[in-house]
Amino acid sequence: MTTTIILASSSPFRRMLMENAGLSFEAQAATIDERALEAPLEKAGATPDAVALALARAKAEDVSRRFSDSLVIGSDQTMSLGDRVFHKPKDMADAAGHLHALSGRTHRLNSAVAIANNGVVLWEHLAHAELTMRPLTAEFIAGHLARVGDKALSSVGAYQLEGQGIQLFEKIEGDYFTILGLPMLPLLTKLRELGAIDG
Repeated sequence: MTTTIILASSSPFRRMLMENAGLSFEAQAATIDERALEAPLEKAGATPDAVALALARAKAEDVSRRFSDSLVIGSDQTMSLGDRVFHKPKDMADAAGHLHALSGRTHRLNSAVAIANNGVVLWEHLAHAELTMRPLTAEFIAGHLARVGDKALSSVGAYQLEGQGIQLFEKIEGDYFTILGLPMLPLLTKLRELGAIDG
């Protein structure tokens, strides 16, 4: 098996994590319809963990069919509050609704990663982060969204921890890589086991 590594993602954050780790890889976006894949799973009562794993697997499988000699890494993340799975806000009113729902509560980021070769998943892993948002007033939420603008629409939770979104939280449990949606430590361990990177 070749040790060419492909990241099945167009996410600049995930590419950054891979680059910062010193990995040699290519990036190729998957061509799956994520919402079309999610909808029947959620309708059937699939857990947020199961949805994240299904998306990560589908991305890795899709790209690995096009680049059959490569090890392809697919990853995805869902955000859940109890049984509710969140999606990216459609507009600023929707973003405000997300923050109101999360205010004073602990939500979970469910980050899945999979490795595939020639359309077959060889390995998958799931990691979690628990984030507790401090109680927020309606006035604070409105002011916060006015300050961050459309950036609020680019993430599922309507916040960016690397920016002003950090002010929304009182407690975060979980590693940085899981929060950004690519659990790097177990991924690196598996790549070493597969001989794709130096041991």
